[in-house]
Amino acid sequence: MGMMLEYRVTARRIDSHGAQAETKAARLMLDTDMAGRDDAFNPAEMLLASLAACLLKGAERVTPMLNFDLRGIEVSLHGVRQDSPPKMVRIDYEIVVDTDETDQRLDLLHRNLRKYGTISNTLAEATELVGTIRRKV
Repeated sequence: MGMMLEYRVTARRIDSHGAQAETKAARLMLDTDMAGRDDAFNPAEMLLASLAACLLKGAERVTPMLNFDLRGIEVSLHGVRQDSPPKMVRIDYEIVVDTDETDQRLDLLHRNLRKYGTISNTLAEATELVGTIRRKV
């Protein structure tokens, strides 16, 4: 096992509608309202956003190593949650890449994003994680 990295986040309740998470110099409003709210991410959406951030950060890491021509990249995600016990049973994602690279190179990028992603590897152990990659049209 290699070097271990550690992460620290603190979160506190503001009121019955929301909470705030903090790390480093960053703050994030969280939707903890039982009725939900439109201007903040709820916990399930945060999980999906975390996976998206993992894939996007991975692209920043691997595209220079692969000498991959990347003009843009976008991730769309869809999570399916069961009620009892409450858990995310499946996450589907689609990566859309603005590039002129071949399909083989696109697949290589996807394999690298999955292989070296902390969040993608963690979630793949816990739920059904299904993803596709395609070129932007």
